[in-house]
Amino acid sequence: MLRRPDDAYDGCVFDLDGTLYLGDALLPGAAELVAELRERGSKTVFLSNNPTRDPVMYAEKLTRLGIPTGVEEVLNPLVTTAAWLAANAPGAGVYVIGEEPLRRYLAASGVRLVEAAEETDVVVASYDRGFDYAKLQTAFDALWFHRRARLITTNPDRFCPMPGGRGEPDAAAVVAAIEACTGARCEANLGKPAASMLEAVRDLLGLPLERCVMVGDRLSTDIAMAQAAGMDSALVLTGENTLADVAALPSEQRPTWVLRGAHELLPAPLSEGTAGAGRGR
Repeated sequence: MLRRPDDAYDGCVFDLDGTLYLGDALLPGAAELVAELRERGSKTVFLSNNPTRDPVMYAEKLTRLGIPTGVEEVLNPLVTTAAWLAANAPGAGVYVIGEEPLRRYLAASGVRLVEAAEETDVVVASYDRGFDYAKLQTAFDALWFHRRARLITTNPDRFCPMPGGRGEPDAAAVVAAIEACTGARCEANLGKPAASMLEAVRDLLGLPLERCVMVGDRLSTDIAMAQAAGMDSALVLTGENTLADVAALPSEQRPTWVLRGAHELLPAPLSEGTAGAGRGR
């Protein structure tokens, strides 16, 4: 079932955690892969569902690890959440259950952050390692008692992968707690595989999506988003999903490629320097 491309893509969209790195360590061949793709003329975009860092922080981390990256190459739910709020709730009072980079980015984008339930028009539920009963109470009051707020989330992930095979509960756990006590339903997800993230990726690439590939370790987000866009996908086996997970899927839901690691994205002839860039389709 393991398959790798036989040609290069004009655009490559990379997930980060579990795909190019794990924790603070690059996965084998990641830096060399990105360097060769760029040398061959492929455009690279880095995409994460993790809302605990802003794009500047991600660019700095990638650069520090050995993949020089500009902030304009990075996209995550901080960007799409700010855009959704500007388009769908301009001027709204926004209560954020999330970490400081999310709060800081939204404030810098002109979002009006509030702390009182009676002033809250939108509750943003996110990955928050400081989530506690007091925050749940405020969301409960805004959504159930005052019945004036809407509930959205930065990303739908159940957990965030960590080194050593462990993980941490992610935004879906916070959303589930709020929905359980209020009866409210989350009306928008601003991370993969949502259309809002896909549209932002398309804008960053500036290329026809049929000439691009999404590379990631999660079938439910990375691969699902690519399939919704009609673009090719490559599942790497360095993160959440396994060959058994792929085998259990109907054929139409399987990724285009299954790779041991992101380094296998390069077709063998290209990695030997004998073929030109471009998918040519």
